[in-house]
Amino acid sequence: MNYRHIAVEGNIGAGKTALAQMLAAHYQAKLVLEAYADNNFLPKFYENPTAYAFPLELSFLAGRFTQLKALPAQELFHDKIVTDYTFAKSKLFARINLGDDEYSLFRQLFDIMEPSLPTPDLLIYLHAPLHQLQRNIRHRGRAYEQQIADDYLEQIQQVYQQYLKQESCKTIIIDMVNTDFLNQPDHFRQLTDFLDKDYEFRQHYLAIN
Repeated sequence: MNYRHIAVEGNIGAGKTALAQMLAAHYQAKLVLEAYADNNFLPKFYENPTAYAFPLELSFLAGRFTQLKALPAQELFHDKIVTDYTFAKSKLFARINLGDDEYSLFRQLFDIMEPSLPTPDLLIYLHAPLHQLQRNIRHRGRAYEQQIADDYLEQIQQVYQQYLKQESCKTIIIDMVNTDFLNQPDHFRQLTDFLDKDYEFRQHYLAIN
């Protein structure tokens, strides 16, 4: 496998964590997962977005920065790293959840932090339609997520699409409609076969079938 740091991204319920875990196990890589379960603001945000959006985004910003900032030291002991997020995720969600003044302040903090962090060698973006995202959200059963509206998921889709148009990182985009990495071993094998070869591309739409 030709990449030392792979980041998996996508909308809520797209399957990021599951794929990151599978890739880390397959390549014996260091696995870095977003610590959403430790974020006390997350359930409060879904109950009252206006009151808790800013502290939620600040807490995620700090948590992601702390995790990613530690990666250079960890690389001494692990040749490969897989994460289920990128630092840019903070900026994308803040753009949706914050008002203009709050976002301006947030962006100043983001821009100060970002240059000191390692960047992934490869981004894997999982795209799934809204009905599939909602099905996955229901299936994993986090109580505070069950009322997430389609409109909110659609906003997230749109900011990711804009981000992918501008992102310079080498990117694989996977349509998840008929892709099931967990239950179809051949689907995961198709992905790892691609990762094991040295292809030249900036963005590649990988068809899994």
